[in-house]
Amino acid sequence: MTNLSPAQDRFLRSARTGHLATADAKGRPQVVPVCFVFDGQAIYSVLDAKPKTTPLRQLRRVKNILANPQVSLVVDHYEENWDKLQYILVSGDAELLESDEKWVVAIAMLREKYPQYQAMDLDQSPVIKITPVRYSPWSSQPPP
Repeated sequence: MTNLSPAQDRFLRSARTGHLATADAKGRPQVVPVCFVFDGQAIYSVLDAKPKTTPLRQLRRVKNILANPQVSLVVDHYEENWDKLQYILVSGDAELLESDEKWVVAIAMLREKYPQYQAMDLDQSPVIKITPVRYSPWSSQPPP
């Protein structure tokens, strides 16, 4: 697996959102924006209490992960000055954490990064854990 440079690691840790791509057992894709944390080893995203029309465990991304754990997460930076464009595509394997010690740590990290989660009831909220298999970073600037 390609290692991230220190700058790429900082970019992934500091990014506020990404776009999670899942696919069902037949390969039909879905992409949704997510909040996440990166601890250097894995990426965590909680199925939070923002309004949804479907119960958490019935969300399409959850069903997709259970049927096909291969996922991708794109974290990008865009601005009109195209000299500053960059992204990291993370390809990996996803699983759901529901109440173990890893879940507790993930919730704590997410609450630290996002103040909105501090007041939100996340006690029954599964966490998506992505174990990276490959990082594909790109930047309009050549590496130093």
